[in-house]
Amino acid sequence: MKLTLEIWRQAGPETEGHFETVEVPDAVEQMSILELLDHVNNQFVEEGKEPFTYASDCREGICGTCGLTINGRPHGADQNVPACLQRLVNYNDGDTLKIEPFRSAVFPVIKDLVVDRSALDRVMQQGGYVSVFPGTAPDADTLSVNHHDSELALDYAACIGCGACVAACPNGAAHLFTGAKLKHLKLLPLGKLERGRRARKMIDELETNFGPCSLYGECADVCPAGIPLDAVGAINAERVRAAARGGDD
Repeated sequence: MKLTLEIWRQAGPETEGHFETVEVPDAVEQMSILELLDHVNNQFVEEGKEPFTYASDCREGICGTCGLTINGRPHGADQNVPACLQRLVNYNDGDTLKIEPFRSAVFPVIKDLVVDRSALDRVMQQGGYVSVFPGTAPDADTLSVNHHDSELALDYAACIGCGACVAACPNGAAHLFTGAKLKHLKLLPLGKLERGRRARKMIDELETNFGPCSLYGECADVCPAGIPLDAVGAINAERVRAAARGGDD
């Protein structure tokens, strides 16, 4: 399988980048996007060239570090699949793949295909945690959670924080990410202790760094965790609730 790759090359955040064309005559359909880049880098190392820099960790679709944009689509052609699990079977012999980092003003390029996604971390730092009382750990059945709520909380907790929702949104919004965290924590007993304070602080941080929701729904289309679009509705719902109650809860 022969592919032409146009891979983004950028030495650092203060330098201009460009696409570098690489011909791959021996790609295999079963390769993932990251394995394809591994293959290119191995060849570059053998030839004494500088390999491309990109991020990866688990390669099992659960860590969120492998974010890439393939032909203008975050992660790749498959819907709701991370880059590390995207296979070349989606492409044809002779195709050109344009591989670049996630594009968003809030995600500055560190080098080549790696971006700084710490803006998402700052949202989490404002309220992505629960408060617990010190002392002996309570018995597992002390705090009851009904089956429906626990399953729903796990669905929203599945967000891996990859940032694809931000890269897909023309406004660079992170409402799907933030809304998933708010909905996850409000459903669990310990998460309710500071629900109002969490909503105010996380939404303030969200609106300080990210753009407004585009209302198009591109975010849910590329989310590798399959976070449903109704998570976006948690932003206004939790904001109104926090304003109405006024206190920390």
